Amino acid sequence: MKPATHATALRTQQLLHEAGIDVTVVEFEQPTRTSAEAAAAIGCSVAEIAKSIVFRGAESGQAIVVVASGDNRVSEEKVATLVGEKLKRADADFVRSATGYAIGGVAPLGHAQPVRLLLDADLQRFTTVWAAAGTPFTVFPLAPTQLATLTGVPWSDIRAG
Repeated sequence: MKPATHATALRTQQLLHEAGIDVTVVEFEQPTRTSAEAAAAIGCSVAEIAKSIVFRGAESGQAIVVVASGDNRVSEEKVATLVGEKLKRADADFVRSATGYAIGGVAPLGHAQPVRLLLDADLQRFTTVWAAAGTPFTVFPLAPTQLATLTGVPWSDIRAG
């Protein structure tokens, strides 16, 4: 683990500092694109990974970014109810154009276009969670309260099952 050097991760670092969150974006030699990969690299539980799942609104075409606990499956039915429209799968091209990030590196801030954002209430179980920082090799730690303040959205029940 070392301080990030990739331009996208450095932009995420700058956005975090501008938001008053004094954390360091870190970079790994191995990918952190899945919750399991990230947890293994960091040395935390899979549940402490704040994974980003991107859907496409069926009517609006807008990206819907769900930041969920790494051990949770996301209920598409609950998300659709919360955003008021049916969901479509988001392919890699849509994710990149809507968020500005590659799949496996979607940060909870700094999106290329306006997105609908939902936060998994289960992330509140932890003192610190780890979110993607713009690339499949970079992450940053923050408290769940900081995540809620940073995004300006309330906590939601999005867990399947």
